[in-house]
Amino acid sequence: MKVVVIEDLREVREGLTALINGTRGFKCIGSYFSMEAALARIGDDPPHAILTDIGLPGMSGIQGIAILRGMFPEVPILALTVYDNDQHIFDALCAGASGYLLKNTAPARLLESIKEAADGGAPISPEVARRVIRLFREFRPPEHASYRLTPQETQLLKLLIEGHYKKTAAREMGISTNTVSFHLKNIYLKLQVHSKTEAVAKALRERLV
Repeated sequence: MKVVVIEDLREVREGLTALINGTRGFKCIGSYFSMEAALARIGDDPPHAILTDIGLPGMSGIQGIAILRGMFPEVPILALTVYDNDQHIFDALCAGASGYLLKNTAPARLLESIKEAADGGAPISPEVARRVIRLFREFRPPEHASYRLTPQETQLLKLLIEGHYKKTAAREMGISTNTVSFHLKNIYLKLQVHSKTEAVAKALRERLV
């Protein structure tokens, strides 16, 4: 699995690179100190996953996530940061982050999270998950919000909120992963979002399920 790391602190960047390269099945194909440096090179060899800090010099990680999401709609982008406040979490998820991990995440769990994200999951540190649930509960849906989701699309959206990804959702629904992908595309189109994380966020915010 090809991974890109974007982190301004040299010792952290080198540690992540060593961890990834030292693990069977993983390879760090790019290690950058800034978002600008990553954006200038990352298109040469698209990764399977991206790890990025938020508090970067110059362009912030959140700004970069939005750009990367446009460049690589299907590539999971994990925020790896010390920030656990509501605003950073909300902004990163809305920008298109596939997951949100704190830097105190254990190395083994970090590797599991990268694989989980590549498989369609949305890994979030436990401390952050509690904040996300509370944050979205505070939102109220706009009146008369209706996106004409079919029963299967609604069921799939509910499974995504519960933490399922394509393979497990397909099993739960008794359909193929290709059919799940078809429903996902329709959900994205109807909700006007570009990723599973954005769809889940919107569903929670507007209480669609």
